[in-house]
Amino acid sequence: MHVQEWLDTVPPAAVYALVGLVIGLESLGIPLPGEIILVSAALLSSQHAGINPVVLGACASVGAVVGDSIGYAIGRKGGRPLLAWLGDKFPRHFSEGHVATAERSFEKWGMWAVFFGRFVALLRIFAGPLAGVLRMPYWKFLIANVLGGIIWAGGTTAVIYYVGIVAESWLKKFSWLGLVLAVLIGLTSMLVLKRKAKKATAETQAAEPEPVPAAE
Repeated sequence: MHVQEWLDTVPPAAVYALVGLVIGLESLGIPLPGEIILVSAALLSSQHAGINPVVLGACASVGAVVGDSIGYAIGRKGGRPLLAWLGDKFPRHFSEGHVATAERSFEKWGMWAVFFGRFVALLRIFAGPLAGVLRMPYWKFLIANVLGGIIWAGGTTAVIYYVGIVAESWLKKFSWLGLVLAVLIGLTSMLVLKRKAKKATAETQAAEPEPVPAAE
């Protein structure tokens, strides 16, 4: 079977559900490759007659907004102990340094940290739960969450879809280039955040007072 014929057998509903689910779980606070899944699906929609890019973008947006909202509710209820628990379970993503870096972003940007965080791989995992832990007013969170989710998911889908259409003759090669580019962007953002996290951890430790020895 030709690759194009095989792709045409993929049920569109399965693609919509997968994209919405993965992005929703990532936004909720579970480390998953949401951006790579979205880029792959958008490329697929450019060569699959049954996959509507508008519906795909809508499913991705809904997954992003709903996932972030659930993460907010969990963070608001769990508080700091939740972050400590996540740090134990996912030390590479929820280390003290990463949490400190994310908190600084919230202190600097407020509700817009939720919006801008949507475009940074690691911050997408933090935004919802951390906003809840910090008890950001829900209406502020919701505005930034909806705007960020729609612009990120819808914009990514539109750009990748139209690039795929324009480069149709090179689509097979470009699909791999698109995935490699998405991975490189994700790795770069994670490395930058890791460097900032280490710096924040060092500054936090330096700011802690020296323990006072107990009197004998």
